[in-house]
Amino acid sequence: MAAILYPFTIPTLPSPQVSSLYSTPSFVIHLPFSETSRASQRQKTAQMPSRPTCCCTAKTAQDAEFTVIHSDTGFMLFPLFRELGLSDKEIQAILGANKAIRFTKVESIRSRIHLLQSAGLTASAISKLVIKRPSILTDSEIDALLSFIISDFYLEFEGKIEQVQIERLLNVTDTGFVAEFDRKIRLLLEFGIPKDKLLHVLNSVNLTKAVCLKSVEELERLLAYLQRFGGVKLILRRPAILEYSLEIQLIPRIGYLLQLSGGDVDATTSVLTKFPFFVAYTVDHVQDHVEFLHSFAGLSYEEIFKLVLVYPGLLSASRERKLHPRIEFLKQCGLNSPDIFRFLVKAPLFLSLSFEENLANKLVFLVKLGYENRTKHLAMAMGAVTRCSCKNLQKVIGLYLNYGISSEDILDMSKRHPQVLQYNPKSLEAKLDYLVKEMGREVGEVVSFPAYLGYNLDDRIKHRFEERRKVVGEGMSINKLLSVSVATFSTRSRKQEANSIEADE
Repeated sequence: MAAILYPFTIPTLPSPQVSSLYSTPSFVIHLPFSETSRASQRQKTAQMPSRPTCCCTAKTAQDAEFTVIHSDTGFMLFPLFRELGLSDKEIQAILGANKAIRFTKVESIRSRIHLLQSAGLTASAISKLVIKRPSILTDSEIDALLSFIISDFYLEFEGKIEQVQIERLLNVTDTGFVAEFDRKIRLLLEFGIPKDKLLHVLNSVNLTKAVCLKSVEELERLLAYLQRFGGVKLILRRPAILEYSLEIQLIPRIGYLLQLSGGDVDATTSVLTKFPFFVAYTVDHVQDHVEFLHSFAGLSYEEIFKLVLVYPGLLSASRERKLHPRIEFLKQCGLNSPDIFRFLVKAPLFLSLSFEENLANKLVFLVKLGYENRTKHLAMAMGAVTRCSCKNLQKVIGLYLNYGISSEDILDMSKRHPQVLQYNPKSLEAKLDYLVKEMGREVGEVVSFPAYLGYNLDDRIKHRFEERRKVVGEGMSINKLLSVSVATFSTRSRKQEANSIEADE
């Protein structure tokens, strides 16, 4: 019986001819045919149109790829890559397009994968990296980086760089950028980053931008420039500042702020430390806000910087949606430029709070309390309540009413002392209880002297009341008791105590 030979690749069958555990051989399968079948086959072949033949002996690209992938090395990599979750199709594509992998020893690639796993990368993460950058399995620079991360860094700093950060490092197209990684990390320590804070810094930045894409010299210049404006403190507040370009971003942006401050380095440093996100804004963005406040609100550049110093977050507020309509509101309430400046210094949150979820509710509440629209009193009250929640405002008003203070008296109190609308309800209750129960006064005295509610209960109210009661008894004005300075109060107390002793003698 005759036989026709067909080549089949059967990766799951073992091969007695190949000693490697991971080799997958090609088998020749002998399929028997009868004479009748052979005649039928010849007939079908004769009916087929003839094709030109080529006697070229060179292999096609597909044959060459087949030969390379199905070499012993290629077959031994299949099970290794499968363990990472790669499909056979993905493995074939990787091997077919990467000569370096095909000619690297299997044990070397296995060792590299083990290093990646020791660095904290999962099989899934490694497979994605291999698909995107197969060279991570062969590039020599990767070994030094991984060894530093796994052994030196872990032993010295007692922590691990997060997986996502390592992935970013390995995703760098040019692995030359990861060179001197350990030297740059040492440079951060020399600059003054505390050893116990270094891991926080590294895990909070894009290491590719902050470290790898900068040369040692560039990183040194950046750190030296930041030293003038808070240095370590600024970096710890916003580690991402290390990602910025010194010449293109940091120098122009910080330079504009320094110019606005009139060259005051300490004040500029204060703004940056309080609001390190400032460096994320372009010069054009900051300049547009400054010019708007100068032209529309009538503020001087000096006043604008003071306002930025108090509340740098105003640079985040939209000019169209927040700054313009709110300053327009203050103008309609009768505030001029000096009034607007004083208002914003005391209540800068007015510029950034949500109108629908915050300011609108408070505005309605104040109007119901008796405030007239478009008046300075309404503006001052709005400034006070920006520093408390709507819930707090309701509790405060409810507390006053429970103590017998009428709505009209609350309105009168708040017009003379707007802060009475923003105090903590528990603190207010304690002060009112002390006034009535311990001092023996009427609640009406608070209406006449609402500033009483702003003094510290223990350090000011109780202390002075007990001191003065020893000398003059309980019938004293709470205004005179609390409003005089500490020095004046101490002097009066000593004199009155001396007079009292002489009288007794």
